[in-house]
Amino acid sequence: MLPQEFIRKKRDGESQTLEELREFFSSYLNGEIPDYQVSAWLMAVCFRGMSEEETLYLTQVMAESGEILDLSSIAPNAVDKHSTGGVGDKTSIVLAPLMAHLGLKIAKMSGRGLGHSGGTIDKLESIPGFKTSLNKEEIFEGLEKVGCVMVSQSQDLAPLDGKLYALRDVTATVESIPLIASSIMSKKLAGGAKSIVLDVKVGKGAFMKTLDKALALSYLMVGIGKKADRNMIAILSQMDEPLGYKTGNNLEIMEVIDTLKGKGPADLIEVVAVTGAYMLLMGGKASSIEEGKELISKTLESGLAVERFSQMVAYQGGNPNVVDDYKLIPYAQYKEIIVSPETGLVKEIDAYKVGVANIITGAGRKKKGDEIDHKAGVVVRKKIGDKISKNEPIFDLYSSDDQKIEEAAKYLEDGFEISQEPVARSKHILGIVS
Repeated sequence: MLPQEFIRKKRDGESQTLEELREFFSSYLNGEIPDYQVSAWLMAVCFRGMSEEETLYLTQVMAESGEILDLSSIAPNAVDKHSTGGVGDKTSIVLAPLMAHLGLKIAKMSGRGLGHSGGTIDKLESIPGFKTSLNKEEIFEGLEKVGCVMVSQSQDLAPLDGKLYALRDVTATVESIPLIASSIMSKKLAGGAKSIVLDVKVGKGAFMKTLDKALALSYLMVGIGKKADRNMIAILSQMDEPLGYKTGNNLEIMEVIDTLKGKGPADLIEVVAVTGAYMLLMGGKASSIEEGKELISKTLESGLAVERFSQMVAYQGGNPNVVDDYKLIPYAQYKEIIVSPETGLVKEIDAYKVGVANIITGAGRKKKGDEIDHKAGVVVRKKIGDKISKNEPIFDLYSSDDQKIEEAAKYLEDGFEISQEPVARSKHILGIVS
C-alpha cells in the first residue's frame, strides 16, 4: 500500500475497508509510516468524516493493536466508564475507588490531556511515584487486592490509540466524532468490561459544543458497543463551565480526595452520583438508579471510599499519605489572582478558556512530547449564578514559570461575565442515550 494513496482516498471522501485500515496502521506501528502522513489522514477524516461502518472498523483495528483483556474469571460482570473530556472533569478518579468500595471491580484505562481538556493519567501522575503503566498480571492482581486500577495505554493495551491520541492532541484533529468514538470505544473494548457507561460532555468546554453533536456521538458509541456485545448507556452532561472548582493536575487530585471525604463540590457530586448509579445498576449492585444514588450519597458522606483510593495509590507505587497531607503534592512557585471588576451575579465561566489557560500555565501540552507541569492550573472561585463583589477573586492561577502565568492571566481576563440580572444555574445532567 502507498500511504499517500490511502490518504488520498480519505481526502476525496472514499470509503476505506477493514483490510486497508489494518495494513496502514500496522505499518505505522512498525515504524514504516511517519507521524506526518498519519496526521494528514487524521485531518482528512476531520473534513470528510467516516461512515458508521468505517468507524467500527477503525475501533476494531485500534482495539486489536494490543491485547484484549478477559475479565470474566475475576469480574464476570465488570463495568467500565469513560468521559469524552472536559475541563475539571475528575469524575473517573472519584468513581474508581467509590465503585470498588461498593463491590464492583474497576479496571479503568484512561488517556492523557487532549486539546484543552485535562487527562486522567496526567492527573494521577501528579501523585509522587504513581505508576500508570501496568501489565496484564499487575492489573489482575490490583483488581484482586484493591478492587480498582487506573492505567494508561501501553504496548499491551490499545497501543495504536495511544499514538493517535498524542497526534490528535497537537494537530487540531480532536473534535472529529468518528475519531473520538473509535478512540474511546477501542479502549473500552480492550479493557474487557461487559457493561460500559459513557459520560458525553456538551458545551463550550467540551469537544461536542451542541446537543445535536453530542447525541450523534452518543448514538455512534452506543451502537459500536452493542455490536461488540456490550451493555451500553450514555449520559449527556453539561460542560459550559468547569466541573468542580479546581482544574489542572495536582489541584484536581486534591478535589478528588475532598470529594471522597464527603466535602466535594455539588456539581461534581451530582455527575458522580448519576454516572455511578448506572454503573451499580449495570453491575448488579443496585436494583434501581435511585438505590444507586442513595448508596453513593451515604458512602461519600461517610468518607469510607477515600481508604480505597489510598490503597489504589499505594498499589500503583504512589504515596498513600497524600490523602491526609496535601503538602506531599508539590505546589507551584507562582500564583496570580484575577478579580471581578464589578459586583453582580456570575453569568458565565468559559470552560474552554479555562482549559486553554491551563495549557498556557504548563498544565497541558502545546506540542507532542511536551512535559506536563503537574503543579500548574486554574482554580475557579465561583459558579454560574453565584454572587460576587467588586475586587473579589474569581480565578487563581498557578505555574512554575512566571512568564507563563502572566500570559495565562492575560488570556483569562475575559473568561467570565458578570450580570446585574438574575442568572439561572447550570443544569448538569442533560439526558440519557441507551
